[in-house]
Amino acid sequence: MVDVERQVGYWRQGSAEDWEVAVKLVKDGKSRHGLFFAHLALEKMLKALICRRTQDVPPRIHNLIRLTELADLKPDDRQADVLADMNQFNLEGRYPESYTPHLSSEKAVEYIARSQEVLTWLTQQL
Repeated sequence: MVDVERQVGYWRQGSAEDWEVAVKLVKDGKSRHGLFFAHLALEKMLKALICRRTQDVPPRIHNLIRLTELADLKPDDRQADVLADMNQFNLEGRYPESYTPHLSSEKAVEYIARSQEVLTWLTQQL
């Protein structure tokens, strides 16, 4: 039997830690790595929600839109756009052929701000 609260705590703590790293990396000019960790923070919060709602361990997938569906969440259009946009940074961190052109620091900060709004919303759903 799955210890749901333990799983939720694991995913939630991981999300918080990854978010802290994401913000620091972007602030230090390491946008690609920072946005990878921002994606990871969103992914882990979604996995906490899936675990809570399904009473089971979340699947080993990384697509934020799919995880949102599995959590039975209904993001608004803006939130869905952020999640879709952030998916690209998961791929960049894992597969070199997926690299996109270098982002400006301003654009990376914008992604972080938009992601923070979604992460706050996800946390409120938990």
